[in-house]
Amino acid sequence: MKVVLLAGGYGTRISEESHLRPKPMIEIGGQPILWHIMKYYSNYGFNEFIICAGYKQHVIKEYFANYYLHRSDVTFDFTSENTMQVHNNAAEPWKVTIVDTGLNTMTGGRIKRIQKYTENETFMLTYGDGVSDVPIDKLLEFHKKNKRIVTLTAVQPGGRFGTLDIENGGKIDSFAEKKKEDGGWINGGYMVVEPEIFRRIEGDDIVFERYPLESCARDGELDAYMHDGFWQCMDTMRDKELLEKLIAENNAPWIKWN
Repeated sequence: MKVVLLAGGYGTRISEESHLRPKPMIEIGGQPILWHIMKYYSNYGFNEFIICAGYKQHVIKEYFANYYLHRSDVTFDFTSENTMQVHNNAAEPWKVTIVDTGLNTMTGGRIKRIQKYTENETFMLTYGDGVSDVPIDKLLEFHKKNKRIVTLTAVQPGGRFGTLDIENGGKIDSFAEKKKEDGGWINGGYMVVEPEIFRRIEGDDIVFERYPLESCARDGELDAYMHDGFWQCMDTMRDKELLEKLIAENNAPWIKWN
């Protein structure tokens, strides 16, 4: 199963760094947060990724173009034949497709543009700026059991996010994006999506969190996997500093690899 990562936005709330690179490429613990998300999925055996790029998409492409070299020991021999020998390759077993989904395309439009790469199969979907310790295997099991078009991971980070009206069992009755209520369950990403979702996305100007998810909720096709563990987005420099602190203290719940 492929993992689709939304990584095309401007990241204006963390402009201290996003003026140089896309927000998903901002580093925590010496690696882009995008890498951390991919490593987390890889820990569960998901190694094929589709990255919806946009703003400064060349930075993402150049990172992966040089990934194999940067993750290995290398001997450059300039004495005679100008050869390069790679030692101890530590690169992950990943297949990464990076798609330029446009500079100003909305989230729904970005997903629509990568439709052909999903090969009409169920796919994972998440944002490129949030880490969590959600159990991906249990999330997928929940999705298969309930058979909705979309299952999202619901988390409780406090205020400043939109809220979900969730019935017992997980079915979402309403979806309201980015209201001002405090508390409540919110969309934390880490979704499982059926290919039927593409029928609800008409073009580049569609915001995924509005009509597609709202219509799924109205039709009884949106489920919530309720996760009471760790979840943290990197929206601001304060968020970045918190994640850096967790890594420095060896207390980062999403790091489940050696």
